[in-house]
Amino acid sequence: MAHAGTLVIQGLNKQYEVQGQALPVLQDIHLTIEPGEFVSIVGSSGCGKSTLLRLIIGLEEGYQGEILLDGTRIKGTNLNRGIVFQEHRLFPWLTVEKNIALGLLNSGLTEGQQRHTIREHIELVGLQGFETAYPHQLSGGMSQRVAIARALVNRPDILLLDEPFGALDAMTRAHLQQELHRIWEKEGITMILVTHDVEEAVYLGDKVVVMEPRPGRIRRIVPVPLAHPRDRAAYAFSVVKDSVLREFAEQPVADRIEPPLKPSEPRAGLPWQFAV
Repeated sequence: MAHAGTLVIQGLNKQYEVQGQALPVLQDIHLTIEPGEFVSIVGSSGCGKSTLLRLIIGLEEGYQGEILLDGTRIKGTNLNRGIVFQEHRLFPWLTVEKNIALGLLNSGLTEGQQRHTIREHIELVGLQGFETAYPHQLSGGMSQRVAIARALVNRPDILLLDEPFGALDAMTRAHLQQELHRIWEKEGITMILVTHDVEEAVYLGDKVVVMEPRPGRIRRIVPVPLAHPRDRAAYAFSVVKDSVLREFAEQPVADRIEPPLKPSEPRAGLPWQFAV
């Protein structure tokens, strides 16, 4: 079982420079995530959810405040933090087991230990029998299972998930939400999920962090005091979901939509959008 990390964010501020002017992206973020917690982060486009994950994983720096994992300031990427993106990003020329093995680079494990760990994680995500399959032979949901196994195989303290099911159909998405919950319970790991789907956030999270945009701030943290497995049709589930949705309804419309772009500013070229 992985060690579950404690994440503490204190007074976090982040900005980019756009056309010579400062663009605040995150402002005064304070958040504590306890060991083994599952935290969902929701918010409209432009509220800085993905930027926050990139700072936690160490893909970005240049911020003010503190991001501490078990009391140590995060600096750069590290094997103690894993991440799964919306696109699975598997290497098409590698098999399932070899894609997962990439997560063990620089792990220090012997070849035998690596084989055993890879086999364990293939079983964990339910892909027995597909060890030698290539990505083009897998469905989208199976490919995301491989990506989750690759992120978990080195047993990180925290797993970050950036819209991991956003590109999947509704049935596959619901099934993988159940699978992710099973993996979380089995591994006992700290997980942080960024999503636009409020129902998904409530179904999985111990608490839901609602963010408001420009610059991104925490509007409210909504606890989810519901036992697992959760029934999406239950009245108690609807109460929590509606509580989160009301936070969006109370935001001014101008803050919930993307600002119009000038003809000279194509969206793909904006400095604060990233593709990894």
